[in-house]
Amino acid sequence: MAVPSDAEGLKLERYRDYLLLLARMQLPGRPGPKFDASDLVQATLLKAHEQRQLFRGQSDGEVQAWLRCILAGTLADAFRREHRGKRDMARERSLEAALEQSSGQLLQWLAGPSSSPSQKAMRNERLLELVSALAQLPDAQREAVMLHYLQGLPISEVSERLGRSPAAVAGLLQRGLKGLRKLIPGAE
Repeated sequence: MAVPSDAEGLKLERYRDYLLLLARMQLPGRPGPKFDASDLVQATLLKAHEQRQLFRGQSDGEVQAWLRCILAGTLADAFRREHRGKRDMARERSLEAALEQSSGQLLQWLAGPSSSPSQKAMRNERLLELVSALAQLPDAQREAVMLHYLQGLPISEVSERLGRSPAAVAGLLQRGLKGLRKLIPGAE
């Protein structure tokens, strides 16, 4: 599926939930961030809009990769401002790698590897459906699903991070998955 890059412009808003999920996946476990994931995503989309003439890709996957790079820079800037340290290129590269890994985990959660362009386009559409559905879940359910299924943390660690009992986390996961099944057409 081709992504418009002409006067109509890139339809960046459709990637908001995707970027928000990736930003949230990078924030848990960070000591006391003084910034919000939605603020980071807004800054990312603003930068992308300002730099849209530089984008040379054609596919949804290329747009997602481009936006992940911009988000990594935005996250690095926010962490740098918070810690008032010097620019650390290794940290920025690790943020880009972490965002790429998070995006890969999302794609793996949806389906196995596919090779045809139509299958990749369908997977990207399903990815955007998934992140949109995750954004609609209550915060606790979304956090539990992200930490357990997307980041692969055991229920005991999710329990610690959320400050809830393992039984409560199991309930959040069950309700979260049930909610996702209702929100995503044709989900199994």
